[in-house]
Amino acid sequence: MDLFLPESGLVIWMLIAFLIVFVILAKAGWPMIMGAVEKRNAHISESLLAADEANKALAGIEQKKQETMAAAQAEQIRIMKESQELKAQVVEEAKQEARKEAEKIVADARLKIEKEQAEAMAQIKNEVIALSVDIAEKLLQRELSDKPSQSTYIEQLLKNNHPQIQA
Repeated sequence: MDLFLPESGLVIWMLIAFLIVFVILAKAGWPMIMGAVEKRNAHISESLLAADEANKALAGIEQKKQETMAAAQAEQIRIMKESQELKAQVVEEAKQEARKEAEKIVADARLKIEKEQAEAMAQIKNEVIALSVDIAEKLLQRELSDKPSQSTYIEQLLKNNHPQIQA
């Protein structure tokens, strides 16, 4: 049992060594350790505050993102409506232009028909005049004395010159 019971001198020297180490640590070591712990606590607190601010900023950014998305969707809807209106307007303008063009073509065709009709009437009149002059010329050349022989002669000329005309 002597191993477990130290001598009193050894105990005193151990106590003195412990007190010297304790005083040195209390004067130099503990303030440095406590400073490091306090510095670490301050750093952790600052990190927590920064993380809190980052979360708030992230929430603000998320809200701005949603507002921007809503604004973009509203703009997209507005642009789609404008494009639909523009499309309808362009289609209506094209229809009106086509109507105008069709009316112009019809008017041109009518004018052309009327012109051709007038030319045909003029040509017919000229032929009738020529025919009348020919008949009159032949009648005058032949100076017939009686009316029945003149009528017979005119019918004969008409049949010979124009078989489609029958008296």
